[in-house]
Amino acid sequence: MTDVIVYSKPHCPYCDKTKALLKRMNIEFEAKMLDEDFTREDLMEVAPRARTFPQIFINGNNIGGYEQLTTYIETPNFNGTGYTL
Repeated sequence: MTDVIVYSKPHCPYCDKTKALLKRMNIEFEAKMLDEDFTREDLMEVAPRARTFPQIFINGNNIGGYEQLTTYIETPNFNGTGYTL
């Protein structure tokens, strides 16, 4: 199971920024694309408060979008190779 999952949609600049950041940091992730890998209803089941894209999950926990990811990376919980919540 992948520790990081990015729920994204086509033509989404923040989705692209998120995936590029994770790649630069050599963090493996699973990218799921709206209407290919999931529906909006599927996303609402796993992240009922989600209103924007992307939605990022780390170890099964929804941390939010791109801005929340950048904040999370700066926390002591994140050491660059492992990620915990």
